[in-house]
Amino acid sequence: MRRVNGLATVARALTCGGAVEKRLAQAALMSTCSSSSLNSHIFSQKLADRLGLSRPSLVRRVAGTMFVSVAASSLAQDALAKEKPRSEKFLPKEVVLYQYEACPFCNKVKAFLDYYNIPYKIVEVNPISKKEIKWSDYKKVPILKVDGEQMVDSSDIIDKLFHRINPDSSIPDGEEKKWLEWVDNHLVHVLSPNIYRSTSEALESFDYITTHGNFSFTERLVAKYAGAAAMYFVSKKLKKKHNITDERVALYEAAETWVDALKGRHYLAGGSKPNLADLAVFGVLRPIRYLTSGKDMVEHTRIGEWYGRMENAVGESARIKE
Repeated sequence: MRRVNGLATVARALTCGGAVEKRLAQAALMSTCSSSSLNSHIFSQKLADRLGLSRPSLVRRVAGTMFVSVAASSLAQDALAKEKPRSEKFLPKEVVLYQYEACPFCNKVKAFLDYYNIPYKIVEVNPISKKEIKWSDYKKVPILKVDGEQMVDSSDIIDKLFHRINPDSSIPDGEEKKWLEWVDNHLVHVLSPNIYRSTSEALESFDYITTHGNFSFTERLVAKYAGAAAMYFVSKKLKKKHNITDERVALYEAAETWVDALKGRHYLAGGSKPNLADLAVFGVLRPIRYLTSGKDMVEHTRIGEWYGRMENAVGESARIKE
């Protein structure tokens, strides 16, 4: 009740109070952050002296109230970003994703499912035998089965799911479509040359892949060392194919290009929620974030703030663990 009354006091001061009350409320709002690191009594007295007031206790009450108001507003924004919007028209009984753990296209789909809070099961496909998808004519991942219906190709999967969740929505606008294509045609091609850049980074990457993948102990050892060696050389070919001179420079430039596209907005479309392009960029970067390449990217570019915001917005995995 005290908090509600305090907020009402501030509202009156800002809307219908006299000049003194308005100055108090405005000063409290502007000084909330800095006042938190000072002694409350000293700060209130100084502010009262500056405003020519004789009641520092009133300053303390208003400043405290404004702090609660600002904090509440911040929490509301976080809650809004974390909201998991789901349509009552799309409530599948079973969703199964056939994937490779480190596959950027698979991780695009997972970021979408996690954000929209659609529970899903994972079937990790063994990249050597691919026995888990022998039933399918499509021999690549991701494959998504939704109540028995097969969906393939990450962009097509996400497009279909998005329109089932939002049946009245329009197609992505020009800016969103542009960056969705940029993810598939550029960003994903920068990743492999970076995570397999050196023998140590190739081993680090395959340690992550085999730890999360569908491997027996023997397969894990073989895949880790043989796979790391093979991908080290494959990455050099990919580097040449995509005209990449310096792997890290290419990764940093891609990260900076994305931050520039945001134009100071929290998310690409502005507002309090990410759009499909935000989710796609986040999805393909998520597997590398805590590898050496991802740590370097965050350290040397401006993408860290947006990435942290996306981690918060996407939230916990919606995966059903068996």
